[in-house]
Amino acid sequence: MNTKPKNLKFILGIIYFVVLATGLYFLFSVVSIQDLTSYEFIRSNKDIILKYKNENFLFLTTIFFIFTIVWMLFLGFITPFLLFSGFVFGKWWGILIILTSTTIGATLLYILAGYFVRDLIEQKLAPKFSKLRDFFKKNDILYFMCFRFAGGAGAPNPIQNILPVLFDMPIKNYFIATFLGNLPLMFVTVALGSGIEKVIDRNEELSFSTVIMSPEIYTPMIIFFIIVLIAFVIKKLYLKQ
Repeated sequence: MNTKPKNLKFILGIIYFVVLATGLYFLFSVVSIQDLTSYEFIRSNKDIILKYKNENFLFLTTIFFIFTIVWMLFLGFITPFLLFSGFVFGKWWGILIILTSTTIGATLLYILAGYFVRDLIEQKLAPKFSKLRDFFKKNDILYFMCFRFAGGAGAPNPIQNILPVLFDMPIKNYFIATFLGNLPLMFVTVALGSGIEKVIDRNEELSFSTVIMSPEIYTPMIIFFIIVLIAFVIKKLYLKQ
């Protein structure tokens, strides 16, 4: 029995988790979670961030693009990146940058997961999601796009990214379905980040009254809840386990 492929997978898996742990350690040694989610922190550093962006647009875009791809490979949570993208780059550039980078990152994760941890994925996820196989066989692009749009039927984003390993979904179809399926909710979140930047421009506090009175904030939030409602209906009708 040839054990070299298994040994290689094990070694690369160890390297992956070591890099992940090291990266997270240094990231949160510099910036805390509390700072990343603090409106006052963002507000006080807004001018510095935007000035740097205006003077180094290509560099900042490239670094953010690459870091987002790597972050997806490390199974990171993506919402702060969506808000940051809208806040710094605006809703149009922001959605283009973040949607493309997260789609590339998710696709790379899908490829790596299929190669390194296929057996583990089948062991852990196949019993719960086996009923989805028939849907994927009929039209994997359409179904996975709806699955993404509906929030993965409650599955965390990293699980959504690797789930199609169970169904041997072609890489091209995975990329298209991920890009289109993530677009609506991501755009709303990016637009919300852009709206926060405009609220700060007016030197306002982010409060309930600000949300009610500011169309840059309440418009994407209303759209967000409409999308969530539609996703809930899709989940109930088409994604029953």
